[in-house]
Order: sequence, then structure tokens, then C-alpha cells
Amino acid sequence: MKTYKDALEYGKQRLLECEIEDANLDAWLLLEYVSGISRSWYFIHENEEISEDDIEEYQILIEQRGKHIPLQQLTKEAYFYGMKFFVNENVLIPRQDTEVLVEQVLSLSKGKENLKLLDMCTGSGCILLALLANLKQASGTGVDLSEKALEVAQRNGEELGIEVSWVQSDLFDKVSGSYDIIVSNPPYIETSVIEGLMDEVKLYEPRMALDGTEDGLFFYREITMQAGKYLKNNGILAFEIGYNQGKAVSEFMKENGYEEVQVLQDLAGLDRVVTGRIEKEEQHV
Repeated sequence: MKTYKDALEYGKQRLLECEIEDANLDAWLLLEYVSGISRSWYFIHENEEISEDDIEEYQILIEQRGKHIPLQQLTKEAYFYGMKFFVNENVLIPRQDTEVLVEQVLSLSKGKENLKLLDMCTGSGCILLALLANLKQASGTGVDLSEKALEVAQRNGEELGIEVSWVQSDLFDKVSGSYDIIVSNPPYIETSVIEGLMDEVKLYEPRMALDGTEDGLFFYREITMQAGKYLKNNGILAFEIGYNQGKAVSEFMKENGYEEVQVLQDLAGLDRVVTGRIEKEEQHV
């Protein structure tokens, strides 16, 4: 293996042997990551020699990807809503489907300024940071039980130059204040389903961020019951949900006094987001 072309062919073949779904793309992305080259550069220089150091690092990463370690955990970066985020094994990798939640919250926030946002189960912080980057003079608080997840979120906030208050808390235990919007992408996969997920998810993403207990709905119940205490009058509660949870989560919200409850679909036409507004006569903190 001497040239860039040799390295790429090796990577593709090895990942195919390991039954990696996007073997060709991942082989290229890891080569790009290791050597810093672009596609246009590669097509002109594919027969040039690649350095021994780059070959060694590339082989190591290909073997790790072959074990189904997610690509984003190997490169330590993921893109979400047009922004680059640092990720590692302590947080869920941001998904494109979650952008539907960001879009809907931004839509509900049109014409409003100085909003106060709270992101429950913030993980990498990608939802809250994407919202704050697109809302005028908004402020935000990100909450997570995992100290290591919050370290990732804090790093992302610093690298993006967005000021956020990060709180380690078991749901609302250590939360104070009142907010215009509470957003959450909580753990929502049924415990029994997790073992059937692809290896990249079940083996390498944090179980704590996946497991929504027996029926997958535990966190929706808890957050919906408590969120009203922390929302201002006409405050918005917005969830990402699993494809089969729209009806149940909508009912939880209606039972807890939320109005204008709506379910929105992702690009695949699957239920992905539930939002509702709460009207209250008195403010409780």
C-alpha cells in the first residue's frame, strides 16, 4: 500500500468485508480525515505516495470502523443544522431527523426576541446550540444527568462561541427559573428493542441516552408532568419522538393542560415531533 489510491481501495475492501453499510463512503471520509485531502485533490494526485504515518493511522481507523464503531466517534465530529459539533462515546450522534424539531421550534418562535430556552436531556447540546444560533438575543439552559455529556455540550458551546448555562440534573431536580420554550429529545427506545438495533447504536452509543424504559415513554410522562411549572404563560413544550409515539405523547400533553398540540413528520413521512402550548393564569417557579 503505497499510494492514496491503494489506501482507499484497501479501506473500501476491508469495510465491505466487515459488512459496513456505507463502506465506500466511510473509507473515503476516513482517508480525507487522516490526510486532509479533498476529492478534487485526490483525483489529480491519487497515484502519489501516502506517508507511512498516514497509512498507519488510516489502517487503525479502518479496523475500528470495521468493528462498527460509528464514523463520527472516530473523527470526533458530526454535522447538524449546518453546524459542526464535537462528539464522542458519551453522547448520541446528532441525526438529521432531529432537525425537524429545530425547524418547528424556530417556526413557533418567529417574531419573538429575548426568549429563554431550556433543553432537557441536552446530550451534545446540538439542539439548543442550533436554536440559539438562529434566535435573536435568546438565552439557553442545557440539562443532562450525565456529567460527561455536559462536558461535550460545554465544549461545543465554547467552540461555537455561544453562551449557555449547563446544569447537571436528574430531569428538573436542579432546574430553576421560567422559560418560554422547553425542548427535549429524551431517551425513547423501548428497552426490549435496543438489542435489535444496529451495532453502531447498541454497542457504542450511550445506553443511558437511548433507553426509554419498558414502553419507551417514561421520560415523556415525567417531563410533560413537570414542565408546566417551569414554562411561562403561553410557553411551548416541544419533543422529538419515535415514529410510533405521536398519539401517546399527544395525549400526555393534552392531559397536562397543553393546547394546540400537533404532531409533525420527518422527511420520511414518519411522526417525529410533538409540540404544545400551555396557558396559565399564575406563574410558578
